[in-house]
Amino acid sequence: MAQDTSNTPTAESAANIPPDFALASYTYELPENQIAQHPADKRGASRLFVVNRASGRNTAAMFADLADYLPENALLVVNNSKVLPARIFGSRPSGGRVEFLMLSPLPLIEPQPAPAQDSGWQTAVVEGLLRMSKRVKPGGEVTFNDDFRLEVAEPGEFGKCVVRLFWRGDLKQHFLSQGHLPLPPYIKREDDAADKDRYQTVYAKEEQLGSVAAPTAGLHFTDDLRTRLAERGFRWAEVTLYVGYGTFSPVRCPDIREHSMHKEFIEITPEAAATIAAAKAEGRPVVTVGTTSTRVLEGAFAQTGKIAPFRGWTDIFIYPGFAFKVADHVITNFHLPESSLLMMISAFAGRERVLKAYAEALSKGFRVFSYGDSMLLL
Repeated sequence: MAQDTSNTPTAESAANIPPDFALASYTYELPENQIAQHPADKRGASRLFVVNRASGRNTAAMFADLADYLPENALLVVNNSKVLPARIFGSRPSGGRVEFLMLSPLPLIEPQPAPAQDSGWQTAVVEGLLRMSKRVKPGGEVTFNDDFRLEVAEPGEFGKCVVRLFWRGDLKQHFLSQGHLPLPPYIKREDDAADKDRYQTVYAKEEQLGSVAAPTAGLHFTDDLRTRLAERGFRWAEVTLYVGYGTFSPVRCPDIREHSMHKEFIEITPEAAATIAAAKAEGRPVVTVGTTSTRVLEGAFAQTGKIAPFRGWTDIFIYPGFAFKVADHVITNFHLPESSLLMMISAFAGRERVLKAYAEALSKGFRVFSYGDSMLLL
């Protein structure tokens, strides 16, 4: 079979892409043993790498000492979404095993009475990923239990498809009782009992249950740290972004400006909007906790031109050259090479500075990705 070279740049075309826009500029040496496979032994015991853009100095610290490094009177903005155990196993009529990962945020699903079914059945059309031994075909059925099944409506590429769910009872409970937390693909193990607690933030809201990945920068916070931050005068605001599986999708375009960003559903309540707007008006620094919170604020501002209540989708792609309108500082984990998240923080702090900081942090033994250590970009 001939090799597909449609996305492979020639040497001449690659040379014409400015470094900040070249996919190849977002790679770095990553020792595999520093990809965290488990969280720190105790929540809040992770490390913090502080990057000061003004002074050019980097500092290795502990996340528990975050208050010592935050700018005075800062407002922290966090993502309060909760991870759904959205990975569930079922079987085909032939008996073959099937894995289904629901991608549609649970709070956005609108159930309807299922026609031609016994009383009590409900139905809804959702997006998901199907993994099975045979090719996915329209009309294919998967059974999870006597009260929960699906039918394939529209097969797509790479296992992604549109399906129609059928269930009796509470859809959320079907996932809570049978589902597994969809740990990122770079965590080479199955989820376990500890993940039920540690792959959620301490401030995740039950009514915002619907993400398929954790807003991982928030995993480092403890209730005790939140209390100490409040005592030091730091404020707190919560927004929502239902983290989609697209967060793990690599950018494949040699020129990143050609990348089509995945969309995610976001929400800023009137209370949160008022708190954030007041901070900006009073000159208090806004510190976004994670790329997801950053995406909420900048994505909503890009559509409305102001800090205001918002509820809808965003497909904003933030890369170098982007002018941040709301976020003044960012708390974030370390991100995958060639990922849109690495490009976002490179837009915030400068690509060369970020890559040098990564190299220094890795040389000091910092752990990376979802269960890894944290970084504060001042």
